[in-house]
Amino acid sequence: MIRLASLSTAALIAAAPAFAQDAIESEQESFTVEVVADGFAHPWAITFLPSGEMLVTEREGGLRVIEADGTLRETPVSGLPGDLIAIRQGGLLDIALSPDFAEDRLVYFSYSEGTEEANRTALARGRLSEDLSALTDVEDIFIVNFDKRSGFHFGGRILFNPDGTLFLTLGDGGRYQDEAQNPENHLGTVVRLNPDGSIPADNPAINGAAPGVFTFGHRNVQGIGRHPETGSVWTHEHGARGGDELNILIPGTNYGWPEITYGINYRGTLITDEREREGMAQPLWYWNPSIAPSGMAFYDGNMFEAWSGDLFVSALVQMKLVRLEMDGDRVISTEDLLADRNERYRDVRVGPDGALYVLVDAPDGAVLRLEHAPTPREEEFEGQ
Repeated sequence: MIRLASLSTAALIAAAPAFAQDAIESEQESFTVEVVADGFAHPWAITFLPSGEMLVTEREGGLRVIEADGTLRETPVSGLPGDLIAIRQGGLLDIALSPDFAEDRLVYFSYSEGTEEANRTALARGRLSEDLSALTDVEDIFIVNFDKRSGFHFGGRILFNPDGTLFLTLGDGGRYQDEAQNPENHLGTVVRLNPDGSIPADNPAINGAAPGVFTFGHRNVQGIGRHPETGSVWTHEHGARGGDELNILIPGTNYGWPEITYGINYRGTLITDEREREGMAQPLWYWNPSIAPSGMAFYDGNMFEAWSGDLFVSALVQMKLVRLEMDGDRVISTEDLLADRNERYRDVRVGPDGALYVLVDAPDGAVLRLEHAPTPREEEFEGQ
């Protein structure tokens, strides 16, 4: 099938010189890369408002608005919690709209709260004003039950479920890695919550587990998404030096960290010599060496037909966007994109227009838009 989007024949013909200069040809699609907006202080996550604007979180603590015309609003959204602390990997993290946003205007966001000596991941929600200038009625609905000194491994991704519950991914706190095998606290877990922060009655029964724990044995989960065909929930997590993992969430499952791993310590020493153990899940896919995966999104838009159902993972250390071609719940091939730009990528999302939006993690970060570029053959066909 030839994709012509909403462009007229005249517009496609007029765009032909731009394709010849700017289009990138990947294995299955051709696309262009546009800078939507820049000037962000380490952008971490993006979401799309029904009215056409975008909200972007900055790790340094700002919530920014990109207007429908692509202009970055100068003044950040006010009303964020006063105990938000931007420390190393912590700060303002993920953001998600309530499934009933049109009626309740609730925005959910994760962040690190506390002090340098005692900090933790929290999930909060607030009501976004009609003019997009402020959050009101802000409240924490979940707080990790473990105070840590380090500024590492906060997790923080949010995913709403069709049943009205939500997942929040968490990290092991870095120096507290052994706590990932202790479900009595929230370090190294994924929690499942009701929208008000209460605990769903059908959460898995894990012996001695802290309220909300759905899975445990994770290192630092910073990607989560739902497969558009199978409905399974996928996560990825950072390994140490090697051993970044891609997993499917199974209720009550122990994912093994740090008892089993395909990675080693950053200084080159062994974490463990075990790669598998009975009662601990094996990853569906892992990266060695590490790519430092950040955001992830299954492609379910209508702009890139050949990418339908594929998984996209943004990467920090290896500075690329990875496309994983899928066959149901199985990875059959991978392709690296944007690797020639020398940029760290923090998040990837599918926009309501079907384009891919990618965040560049930098002190002067940016939002990129990947748009389908018609090939010369497509243009020739349309012109007939």
